Amino acid sequence: MAFKTLGQFIIEKQADFPYAKGELSRLLRDIGIAAKMINREVNKAGLVDILGENGNHNVQGEAQKKLDVYADAQFIEALTRGGECCYIASEEHEECIELSLKNAVNKGKYMVCMDPLDGSANIDLNVSVGSIFSIYRRKVLDTPVSQEEILQYGHEQVAAGYVIYGSSTMLVYTTGKGVNGFTLDPSIGEFCLSHPDMQVPADGNSYSVNEGNYLKFPQYIKDYIKYCQAEDSATSRPYTSRYIGSMVADIHRTLIMGGVFLYPESSSYPQGKLRLLYECNPMAFIIEQAGGKAVSGKDNVLNIKPSHLHQRTPIVIGSKNMVDKVLSFMDKQ
Repeated sequence: MAFKTLGQFIIEKQADFPYAKGELSRLLRDIGIAAKMINREVNKAGLVDILGENGNHNVQGEAQKKLDVYADAQFIEALTRGGECCYIASEEHEECIELSLKNAVNKGKYMVCMDPLDGSANIDLNVSVGSIFSIYRRKVLDTPVSQEEILQYGHEQVAAGYVIYGSSTMLVYTTGKGVNGFTLDPSIGEFCLSHPDMQVPADGNSYSVNEGNYLKFPQYIKDYIKYCQAEDSATSRPYTSRYIGSMVADIHRTLIMGGVFLYPESSSYPQGKLRLLYECNPMAFIIEQAGGKAVSGKDNVLNIKPSHLHQRTPIVIGSKNMVDKVLSFMDKQ
């Protein structure tokens, strides 16, 4: 059976974006190239000197892993060479990176927000990690690009996706017209369509949250966790607790199997811990396009106006009915 490659699929769908004239297709191709380079290093991480920390910290104050830095560099290199992206916001940099400073001919119409290597605390443990990306279109092309331009609502994304480096490597993305997943075939070095038109089940039987922080959670989250743990055959409870500690891996499981992923505000992180622009917005866009739901408090994640580059936010995301159930506990407070 012949599988459709990512490149073939993108070209076929190019007509969905008459204003793009191929630029968005080439940008998605460039992201795929970076993902292949990162996949190569992740898969041989135990054999080369790329495990462990590099001695530096990112803007969040988190220790950078060597693979964090490598993944960041691969995305920047691929997006610079491609020429369709003019501006990058990365978890690893305090300020945006203007690619036109590196490439004088770059007249790119697009801006990319990215977490080059999500779940990097798992790198040394051989647990699944991933990359997250979000693409925005410049609204005005005849002015110098600025950081304010990238602070757009999540619903203004033109594309978003993630790559998961696990037992197989998959690239999952949406351009606002459904969600499709591609698995990397190492024998030909191509991402091939393996999961067309992905849909989140409306219900699930698992919840994903760091229960070690239970005492720090708001009461409605504590109440929901107790609800998940209670026995009730009519609602197939207790639910299964599943938490990997890599947002990409947890959301990927939720996308395929159903369930709910919770990273709420806490006494340690009153504004939440996950970043809005390059973690929550792209994942919310993907999940909603697959029929699920994503909220921050009572607000739709995609309707939050970012105020700064590394803004954090709480998130509850996954199967629609399960997210609604969490909201019902919030309403009781």
